Amino acid sequence: MANIKSDKKTILTSKKQNLANSSFKSSLKTAMKAVENAKTKEDGIKALEFAYMKLDKACAKGIVHANYVANQKSRLAKQVNSLE
Repeated sequence: MANIKSDKKTILTSKKQNLANSSFKSSLKTAMKAVENAKTKEDGIKALEFAYMKLDKACAKGIVHANYVANQKSRLAKQVNSLE
């Protein structure tokens, strides 16, 4: 444990941010699973748009890497295009 007051504050804020990032990552994974579990192409496209928004926001916030976002977008789009 830190002895300096500012370090104690930093620890508290980093814990709070860690919880926020974990929550956002969880919602991101849920959005991607919705695309994977889509039965029709229309449902898949709607879920894909939402997942794209979540992925872009996560990248902008620095929660995930840009290459991860590009990879997931490509993977999910390929999956939706295979639906009928």
